[in-house]
Amino acid sequence: MTKSRRRLLRELPLHVMLLPGVVILFIYNYIPMAGISIAFQNFFPTNGLFGSDWIGLANFRYVLQMPDILQVLWNTVYIASMKIIAGLITPLIIALLLNEVKKEVVKRGVQTLIYLPHFLSWVLLGGILIDILSPSQGIIAQILKLAGIDPIFFLGSNKWFPYVMVVSEVWKEFGFGTIVFLAAITGINPTLYEAAIMDGASHWRQTWHITLPGMMPIVILMTTLSLGNVLNAGFDQIFNLYSPAIYESGDILDTVVYRMGLIDAQFGVATAIGLLKSIVSTVLISISYYMAYRLANYRIF
Repeated sequence: MTKSRRRLLRELPLHVMLLPGVVILFIYNYIPMAGISIAFQNFFPTNGLFGSDWIGLANFRYVLQMPDILQVLWNTVYIASMKIIAGLITPLIIALLLNEVKKEVVKRGVQTLIYLPHFLSWVLLGGILIDILSPSQGIIAQILKLAGIDPIFFLGSNKWFPYVMVVSEVWKEFGFGTIVFLAAITGINPTLYEAAIMDGASHWRQTWHITLPGMMPIVILMTTLSLGNVLNAGFDQIFNLYSPAIYESGDILDTVVYRMGLIDAQFGVATAIGLLKSIVSTVLISISYYMAYRLANYRIF
């Protein structure tokens, strides 16, 4: 028996274990890609997937000529970029602070508390935020009244809505990022700290010259991998919190696709928007993985 055949027989159980996942991936991710053809049709559901008239790039021209498409694109990139930046800086700072907590019980307790919102859906959190930020009965409005400030309608103001989205998203997800950065800190060689103490380095110097450089590969990796989400501003969150009053600052590509595809039944136009977004996201993800490989030596395979 050849060496390659023995290796194949040895690894066969692993390939069999992968088979169900590959089948599910093919059924739910690759077969539905036939729906891309809708972007090039004047699609009517009653005619079937390939029975409608083919109109070439007319849907794409319609999208590019929409009067508010540039504003929607700006909202998407602006909100997503702020989420990426805040979503990296906040857990990094919290991880550094938690690393200084010496009592393990307190440290684990705080980790658990800040991680819990990650498991809650935006349907639930959206209702909570609506109550908290209500300009009439919300706790924020009551605090502002006590301070002599007029209540602010955060979810109805084009000025405040994007920032509410960023803050609430970071509050929900920074616990997960904190765990990732804490894991990076635990991987730093402790002898480096011992050598720094022997050299008389202060605690701040140890953090600046050992902890942060030791975390930098993970920070670079998380940053580059997040570049692919520049066009993902968070449909679940915004859909549960926005209203027509703040379309100017809160309308994003995903909400436009939802309204045009499911509300207005403009299936071809909605699919064209989604396809354009997917193409750009694919390019950004490819670039981010290349950067992750070049800067942090990260590889999938």
